[in-house]
Amino acid sequence: MNLGYTISGFAVGLLVGVTGVGGGSLMTPLLVFLFGFNPAVAVGTDLLFAAITKTGGVWVHHGKHGSVDWRIVGWMGLGSIPFALITLLILKQYMAVGKETTGAITFTLGIALILTACALIVRSVILSRKEKLAPIDDEHSTPQNTGRFKQFQIPVTILIGAVLGVLVTLSSVGAGALGTVALLFLYPRMTTLKVVGTDLAHAIPLTAVAGIGHLSLGNVDLVLLGSLLIGSLPGIWIGSHLSAKIPEKFLRPVLASILLLIGLKFVLH
Repeated sequence: MNLGYTISGFAVGLLVGVTGVGGGSLMTPLLVFLFGFNPAVAVGTDLLFAAITKTGGVWVHHGKHGSVDWRIVGWMGLGSIPFALITLLILKQYMAVGKETTGAITFTLGIALILTACALIVRSVILSRKEKLAPIDDEHSTPQNTGRFKQFQIPVTILIGAVLGVLVTLSSVGAGALGTVALLFLYPRMTTLKVVGTDLAHAIPLTAVAGIGHLSLGNVDLVLLGSLLIGSLPGIWIGSHLSAKIPEKFLRPVLASILLLIGLKFVLH
């Protein structure tokens, strides 16, 4: 066991619990750039790490806060799980012929993270101008929208899940960052706390399926995984409890800042 890995696991677990962002987005670059792991091993190990740590967060969000919308979890999973399995099959074929796609996917995702961060900041500014409206608490938060978009809401949610299935399987990044932002835009009447809880719940089966797939490909370091978990489990527990105490007007800018920093990290590396 390595103390550095354990401390890193605690820090990432804390961020995942508080914001729903940070699992693959922070851990994979950390393992590659700071600790020098092979990208394939970093991705595979991080996927199983994320599946386990996010389970702790959902336990709190669902059990204590009641902040998981399981209908949305099901819709996203309907798209993400099949596409994760398809991506694993394609990845296996690419590995067999020695081709590398992780770098291109990571760079593209970095650009996407920067754009979504900017969009989230703009959204926060718009919401701050509507403070006179009655606040929406978690109990009355609803995934329903009005107008023409309502009929496309479920198909778009499934499509978002499919995109996440591909990105997460290839790079271990996106389950928290892109998933959270997508839910914020698709379901504006949901509180940030419920968005975080729902996104965490969807990430569990996705990262588990992708992680087990990478394990079968030999891309998982079990000793590294154990070291990360020792630090992350208390981190995710503390972070999940803190998330309910942080007002939305503070949590949304935090999400945007993290997305922007991660995107710049990928693009400038």
